[in-house]
Amino acid sequence: METIKPIRFNFPYVVGNEETYIKEAINIGHLSGNGIFTKKCQKFFEDRYHIKKCLLTTSCTDALEMAAILLNIEPGDEVIVPSYTFVSSALAFIRQGAKIVFVDSREDHPGMDERKVEELISSKTKAIVAVHYAGVACDMDVIMDVARRHGLFVVEDAAQGIEATYKGKQLGTIGHLGTFSFHETKNIHCGEGGLLLINDEQFVHRSEIIWEKGTNRAEFFRGEVNKYGWVDTGSSFLPSELNAAFLWGQLNALDSIQAKRMEIWNSYFTRLAEWADLNDVSLPCVPSYVSHNAHMFYLILNDLQQRTLLIEYLKSKDISAVFHYQSLNKSQFYSNRHCSGLTQHADRYSETLVRLPVYIELTKKDLKRIISTLKTLY
Repeated sequence: METIKPIRFNFPYVVGNEETYIKEAINIGHLSGNGIFTKKCQKFFEDRYHIKKCLLTTSCTDALEMAAILLNIEPGDEVIVPSYTFVSSALAFIRQGAKIVFVDSREDHPGMDERKVEELISSKTKAIVAVHYAGVACDMDVIMDVARRHGLFVVEDAAQGIEATYKGKQLGTIGHLGTFSFHETKNIHCGEGGLLLINDEQFVHRSEIIWEKGTNRAEFFRGEVNKYGWVDTGSSFLPSELNAAFLWGQLNALDSIQAKRMEIWNSYFTRLAEWADLNDVSLPCVPSYVSHNAHMFYLILNDLQQRTLLIEYLKSKDISAVFHYQSLNKSQFYSNRHCSGLTQHADRYSETLVRLPVYIELTKKDLKRIISTLKTLY
């Protein structure tokens, strides 16, 4: 009798050459960061996406914290952030003393409702954080237009957005600053890691100082100054060369990884379309101006009870599916700190969205089993 293996929600993919590069980093004898592999990874993104400057970080959270420092966010400033997002999108600015003003999700998509941003702007607003949920772009023309007219900065939280585009432009390269995540759940990973994308020339010089603990150390090692010292605020944001070496191995296989993920995503979308329509289940919404990256595949159910039933049913068949974010403005940490507007759509997604497994080692047999199991529930 064949043993049915459990299907995990996620499994971090290893290309196979990561260990080779890690050993190379060890043999070089520079492990603390900003070495050869850090520079290789940064140049890869600068060249591929035509970015003024990229800085590798220990996480996307760190990249967002760098962004908050670069924008000189201070107590009393307001920052507009979607309610339906990971805590880091807001936390990075909270740490600088900002008040977060939450914007609701779209009715047709968990991403932020761009049309509601302008009504939330006040004289204290300093920045908009555009979170590209599931690697599906916000309408950046709308957001950038609002920002220009009101003199605001835009930070793109493209944690889930590598290789995804808005009208042909890579996510993270449109706003003043952008961020990527290389957490093990992302398309490309190094266990934990991130990237700050600097698209506005005014932030290029200072970003490197903040990245290097508030010192001009990087300039010193390039021979641009004869000594280095403490010149600004900052922190230890750069990762070790071991992380960078692992990431370099992943980047060498970026195109093949993306092709495989798209194959899995398209299989779900095509084979579940009729079932979803018959059972009043919504599949991911992908606007015409978007090229997504197959970061995740989700279903929108009718209510919390239906979602709980589906997750428990899949679990009983050894298939792991998970729900996602809870509205940040309703969180224990934030709900008692500030008044917040209505986030009815974000609240709805908090109770009805479920994510299905998407990772490289998911086989055709696994996909068939997940899809057929879903179809037996209704």
